[in-house]
Amino acid sequence: MSRLRASGAAWIILLIAALLAACGGTPSGGGATQPTTAPASGATAAPEPTAPPASGQTPATGGVLRVARTAAPDSLNPGAAYLAEAFDLFVLVYDTLITTDLLNQPQPQLAKEWSVSDDQRSWTFKLHEGAMWHDGKPLTAEDVAFTFNMIKEFDSFALIKDFTTSVETIETPDPTTVIITFEQPVANWVERFNGVFILPKHVWEQFPDTATALEFENREMIGSGPFKMVEYRQGEFTRLAAVKDHYLDPPNIDEVIFRVFTNDDAAVQALRAGEVDLASPPNTVIRALQSEANIKVEIGNALSLSDIILNVTDPENCPTEAGGKCTGHPALRDVRFRQALAHATDKQQFIDVLLLGLGEPGISLVTPGHGEAFNDNLQDYAYDVARANQILDEAGYTDSDGDGVREMPGDPATPLKLRFTYPSDQFAGDGPRFSDLLSGMWKQIGVELVVQPFDADTVTSICCPTFDFDVIRWGWGAGPDPASLLYITTTEQIPTGISETGYSNPEYDALFVEQGTTVDEAKRIELLHKMQEILLRDVPYIIPYYPQNVEAYRSDRFQGWLIEPDGLLSLSGRTNLTRVSAVQ
Repeated sequence: MSRLRASGAAWIILLIAALLAACGGTPSGGGATQPTTAPASGATAAPEPTAPPASGQTPATGGVLRVARTAAPDSLNPGAAYLAEAFDLFVLVYDTLITTDLLNQPQPQLAKEWSVSDDQRSWTFKLHEGAMWHDGKPLTAEDVAFTFNMIKEFDSFALIKDFTTSVETIETPDPTTVIITFEQPVANWVERFNGVFILPKHVWEQFPDTATALEFENREMIGSGPFKMVEYRQGEFTRLAAVKDHYLDPPNIDEVIFRVFTNDDAAVQALRAGEVDLASPPNTVIRALQSEANIKVEIGNALSLSDIILNVTDPENCPTEAGGKCTGHPALRDVRFRQALAHATDKQQFIDVLLLGLGEPGISLVTPGHGEAFNDNLQDYAYDVARANQILDEAGYTDSDGDGVREMPGDPATPLKLRFTYPSDQFAGDGPRFSDLLSGMWKQIGVELVVQPFDADTVTSICCPTFDFDVIRWGWGAGPDPASLLYITTTEQIPTGISETGYSNPEYDALFVEQGTTVDEAKRIELLHKMQEILLRDVPYIIPYYPQNVEAYRSDRFQGWLIEPDGLLSLSGRTNLTRVSAVQ
């Protein structure tokens, strides 16, 4: 059930490949042991702590690899962060029990091996010996148990809290053994065990409750991963140093620096100038970059999606105690209106204009990369303006004053004018163009968009659980489990800040609970397909497209990148940042 709000042109596959790739199969037979070995491992940017090598100079052994980003982390605290830029850091600084490779298969991380009981409820993990916290203290099974228990007891812990649900007991028979038992079998075991960053007990035990834990700025970020925090300047850069004696995957490079640029153009110019070594360029500059002698562009698979979020919150479900305002336009609570919007959305035009063809039309919160769990039998709403207008006519939405904007049935004083926003810092490149395209599409059916771009923090504040908006454009990086995004549309998540739409459907909620404990793969797929059918029918989201991932790097500066043609593309994830080396 892991998810994070995608940001920038990269669509954040770094986390997906390094932490949240597609789910491997449930082991057959009780006590089956998993694999025990891991694979080899025009604006100005903010200032950086170290200048790049002069032109023509060969980088020193080790080297400092600079990664361009167009947005900054929203928090360094794993319990308070939602944006992908924060998870860029978490996957490098912290360890999880297991991870996934670029082919979406579970692999060892902190745990070198694991097994499951016959009843699929108890999981036994044997930890690697020699794991150390960055402050020099040893990491033991007690830290693992503490982390899961702490998060389970807290009222919230951002995206991680739900991984600890249904945990019944945690035992630590010795310093390198952890036994986690659930109340019932869990179908999304891969996502649960690679979604919880293991935190040091000696740092986090000082927080007695949720409020104090979430207020912790965590500037030192004491972890056990292959990189450790060295310097952080909010909104400017983050510098991480390699842990050369890491127990599992010590990096070849000396440092990695994530630099924040104000827009995609500035990041691309920095890549060309050699000021950064890795960037996620917009599709519009791919051809130009491919002609650059020392720049290599990679295009590959992703588990991500773009979405148009519709505020469908029913006033009866408004989470007022959590700050809910629920000011969504009343038309959005009418499924016929939402279906008309879906018919009026030309997804292929978005793909052709914004992605230059590097994507495919979206339809579900489950992505095609999730294999059979993706319901490819769904019939999407055809782009059909005439049909959309017919639906609105039949539903009583008329344009009584002839100004081109329809009104609510029987209420000419309430025109179909929808507030539309997007995170301007994350979609600096194509945000205005996307808005223009969507405005033109929906204008054809008498719906006017009032475009109000805000920074990501502001969009978050009006989104969830405030629901003080009409329509938002955003996106997601999906997790390894096919249900990783399906839980955001459950009623339970309306007051938590995880639901973006306020969608509530008891039948859907029941199916979600059932699939979570259904370890029979075929039966679970049936349930997941049914959930996707319900969401398509009720349209709390319109999914414009599933984009491909694009990353570009300086081939004259660093080498040894792992590219898996049949897997996910993730150059800036942990797998690659621990294996690349400087060009000599």
